[in-house]
Amino acid sequence: MKFSIERAALLKAVSQAQSVVERRNTIPILANVLIEAEGSDVSFRATDLDIEVVDKVAAQVERAGATTVSATLLHEIVRKLPDGALISLTADTAAGRLTVEAGRSNFSLATLPREDFPVMASSEYASNFSAPAPVLRRLFDKSKFAISTEETRYYLNGVYLHIADAESGKALRCVATDGHRLARIDAAMPEGAAEMPGVIVPRKTVGELRKLLDDDEMEIAVSVSETKIRFATPAITLTSKVIDGTFPDYTRVIPQGNTRKMEVDAADFARAVDRVATVSSERSRAVKLQLDEDRLVLSVNAPDSGAAEEELAVAYADERLEIGFNAKYLLEIASQVDRENAVFLFNSSGDPTLMREGNDTSAVYVVMPMRV
Repeated sequence: MKFSIERAALLKAVSQAQSVVERRNTIPILANVLIEAEGSDVSFRATDLDIEVVDKVAAQVERAGATTVSATLLHEIVRKLPDGALISLTADTAAGRLTVEAGRSNFSLATLPREDFPVMASSEYASNFSAPAPVLRRLFDKSKFAISTEETRYYLNGVYLHIADAESGKALRCVATDGHRLARIDAAMPEGAAEMPGVIVPRKTVGELRKLLDDDEMEIAVSVSETKIRFATPAITLTSKVIDGTFPDYTRVIPQGNTRKMEVDAADFARAVDRVATVSSERSRAVKLQLDEDRLVLSVNAPDSGAAEEELAVAYADERLEIGFNAKYLLEIASQVDRENAVFLFNSSGDPTLMREGNDTSAVYVVMPMRV
């Protein structure tokens, strides 16, 4: 195998591959990237047995062939080579070596046979549809902050992607929750998605997927089965197992009867919460909200370090209310708001609070209060 490729194209492909590879693994081949050169393309494939990513790049292929080499090592070498360099890769399968040459630099890397490289079994997908990258980016970006990190409740360690009934009809919906906060984001249902089984996309996959969704012009082909999900662009294919578990009935925790309404500038609110939380002790980070007519007072009282208070002008016309929240949760939810105003709907100081962006009901957040 022999081919030449531009540094920028190689770096992009190898960085995508090395981020999938597990740092600590007991199977040496899983630390490698499978490089396959054929025709005028070279594909780079990496897997941790749960996720597989294949990146196809145009290159000048002199001799077709395939080999596997350490993904992290190749990434480090390419990263340190000068910008604009033309890199030549030559595999000597008999010697078990891959030569990387660029200008006056020359590296000889150990390889492992391609036959040892595990390829994810392709499954029959029950549903195939395509969606614009910005739509998928919004669904996952706005929900992923609420993914649980508790290993015991493994079925919450991802984003639940499914078809649901929304106010405007059927919607493609992402939900994530960790029991303290919940995010529910809707988008118009793409054509062909009606029969899609609901799946829980793991946290690591959501992180890797983000790299595919940067190009606003891109249409992403999505394929879903009971056990796997695949996202594909013409150049990159990301295949992942889904979490084998049942996502809880989240509709039960979304409050319906919250009538006390506060409207506030989202950016001002986030900055004020951040400022007053500075004095609070790390463990609880509790912020108290005192609501009166068109006035919100945010306060933190930390006996060991001090106290802070800040007043904000808000739109609020209901009876007085005092309620406490974890500052981190409030900040994360407020930072999801793209519009100017955040609308909070309260019931009482002990009930979950609902937040949405203006009058838009396609993105809804729930946060549990805490005692202060």
